[in-house]
Amino acid sequence: MNAEAAYFAASKAYQKGQYVPALQLLNRLLDVSGDAKTFVLLAKTLIKLNMPAEAAASYQRAAEAGGRREEEYTLRAMELYVEAGDDDSALLAARKLAHKAHQNPDIAFILASIFRKRGDLDVVQGLRKPLIESKDPRHVKLATYLLTAEEDDEENHRTIAVALKKFPKRHDLRFYHTYLLRKVCDFDQIRAHHAALDTHIRKDEVEVLSRERPWSSVIWCGDERRNALATRETPKYSSAITLKRRNMVHRWDEKKLRIGYLSADYWGRHATMKLIADILRRHDRNRFDVDLFCYTPQKYLDMNDVDRSEWGNVILVRDMSDDDAAAAIRERNIDILVDLKGHTRDGRANILNQAAAPVQVAWLGFPGMTVSADLDYVIGDPHVLPDSSKPFYHEKFCRLPDSYQPNDPTNRPLPKPTARRQWGLPADAFVFASFNLPHKVSAEIVSQWAEILSRAPKSVLWLMTIGGDRTRINLLKEFGSHGIGPDRIVFADKIEYSKHINRQACADLALDTYPCNGHTTTSDSLWGGLPVLTRKGTNFASRVSESLLNAINLPDLIAADAQDYVERALELYANRERIAEYKQRIDEARFVQPLFDSERFCRHLEMAYERMAERAKAGAAPDHFDVPALPSRSNPFMEAPAETE
Repeated sequence: MNAEAAYFAASKAYQKGQYVPALQLLNRLLDVSGDAKTFVLLAKTLIKLNMPAEAAASYQRAAEAGGRREEEYTLRAMELYVEAGDDDSALLAARKLAHKAHQNPDIAFILASIFRKRGDLDVVQGLRKPLIESKDPRHVKLATYLLTAEEDDEENHRTIAVALKKFPKRHDLRFYHTYLLRKVCDFDQIRAHHAALDTHIRKDEVEVLSRERPWSSVIWCGDERRNALATRETPKYSSAITLKRRNMVHRWDEKKLRIGYLSADYWGRHATMKLIADILRRHDRNRFDVDLFCYTPQKYLDMNDVDRSEWGNVILVRDMSDDDAAAAIRERNIDILVDLKGHTRDGRANILNQAAAPVQVAWLGFPGMTVSADLDYVIGDPHVLPDSSKPFYHEKFCRLPDSYQPNDPTNRPLPKPTARRQWGLPADAFVFASFNLPHKVSAEIVSQWAEILSRAPKSVLWLMTIGGDRTRINLLKEFGSHGIGPDRIVFADKIEYSKHINRQACADLALDTYPCNGHTTTSDSLWGGLPVLTRKGTNFASRVSESLLNAINLPDLIAADAQDYVERALELYANRERIAEYKQRIDEARFVQPLFDSERFCRHLEMAYERMAERAKAGAAPDHFDVPALPSRSNPFMEAPAETE
C-alpha cells in the first residue's frame, strides 16, 4: 500500500470511529511519510483515544513540517499540552509565537493561564488587552483574574468596565468592580453599581449574593447573614471531609502540643506580624512546638528584615499543591493547624480541605466566617463574636477573655513627640483623623464626618490616602457634596512605620470607619496615644474597635449608633480637657491594660489550644467555649520596650 492509499485508509477508519485501526495505519505510514496532514490526522486520532500529550506532540510535528497553517498547529499543540498538565512543553512550543501574544487572544490566553497558575502575574500584565478585547467569554473572564493590587492602576478599571459592558448580568464582575472603586473612593460609580444590585440584595437572592468575594462583602455590608452568602471562588468541601479528618489516625504527644500556623504573611513588615510576632516568640517551648507553614511570596521575603526563626520552625509550602502542603503538615504530625489568612489576599484555605490536622482553626486574618473551609473553631472574643452571631458561622466559637487581637509591645516603636507643622496641620485647630485605608471609607461615614466638620467649624479632618490623585479628588468631591471645602481636609501619605506611630498624637481624636473598622490601624492609634471613637457594630468587622477599646479600658469611646457617634465627636470637640484626659489614660494604660500585654494574651491562647486538644483526644466534637481570664494585674513587672526606630 502506497503512502496516499495508507493515508486514505487511516482517514476512513477515523471517520468510522475505528480509532485503534486508524492509529495502527498511521504509525506504519509515518515510517515512509511525515507530512503535516499525516501528523494532524494522527493528533486527531490520539485525542479521540484520550492521549492529549501525544496529540500535542503530533501537532507540534505538523507545525515543524511547515506550511501556511504552522501557527494554527502550534497553538493547538499548546492547548493540548496544557490539557495534559505539561505546561513546560506548552511554553516551549510557544517560543515561536510569543511575539504575537499581544495581538492574538488565543496565544495570550494560554500563556496567561500558565503564568497565572504559577503566580507570575507580573509577567502577563501586557496580555490583558488582547484578552479583554476578545469575543471569547473565557478570554474576558481570564482578563478579570489578572487585575493587579495597585489602587491607581487604570488598566484594572478599564478591564472590569469593558467586561461589564460585554456581560452586564455578570454580578461577580459588578461586585468586583465596586470593590476596586472603593479603593479609590469613587462613590458615584459605587452608587450606580449598587443601584443595579440593590433589588437582588434586598430580596436576599442567594444566587446573586454568592457571586461576591467574602472579603469584599465585609468591607461594605454589616449584615452577618449576607456576609455568609458571599462565596465566590471559595474552596469546596463536604461534611464527609470533616468526618474523615476528625477520625484519621493521629499520634498525640503527651508532653507537647504541636501547633502549626498557616500564612502568606511571614515577613517583618506585614501588619499581621506586627500583631502576632511577640506571641509566637512567647509560646512556652516546653509545652508547645511551633511550626510556620509558609507560602509567603518571594518578593516579600526579599524585603524581610527580621529573623523568622524566632517565630518558629519555618516550613516552605509555597510551591506545593494544596494536597502536598497538607501532606507536609501531616508529616510534621501537627495537632492544631491555625489558618491566619481566611479570605484575605493570597489565602489558601483549600489546604484545610485536605485533612491536614485533627483540629483546624481560623484566627486573626479574616474578620468573619471562613466559608467553605473545613474548620473546627474560629478564635474571637465576646465583643466580635457575641452569642447572636452563632447561627452565621459553621465554626464553633473559641472566645478569648480580653480581645481576639494580639499586640506586640516589644517590637513596636514607642511614640516620640512631633510638631503639627511637620505634617501640614494647623496649630490651633481641632484635628480629627482617620488612618484607615480608603476602601474602608464608605459614603455613609463620609456623610457623618461631614456633619461633624460642619458643626465643628474650627476643625480639620486628617485622612490617610493611597491610590494617587484619583482617590483624593473623589474624596474632596464627596465632602464637597455635603458642603465641606478642601481647606477642611488634610491628606496623610503612607510613611515609615515608626514615623506613622509618632505623628498620631498630633491629632486630637481618631474617627473610626464603618461598617469595616480599623483593625491594626486602631491598635496602632491607641499605641501612638490617640483616642479612637467607634460605634457598635453588627458583624465581626464592625466590632473590632469595640473589642480593642474594651481591652484598654476605654469603653466610653464606643457610640451606640451613627447619631451617637456624631454627637460624641462633637462633645469631645467642645471639651479638649477630656481629650487630654483620654490621652493621659492611654499613656498610663499602655503597659497596664490587657490590649498590649502579649504575655497574658499568649497564656490565654495556649489555654484555648489545650482545651481544643482535650476534646479532640477524648473523641468529642468541637463545641463553643470561653477561655477564663487570668487574674488581672497592674503589670508593674512588664517592662516597657526599648525605644526603637
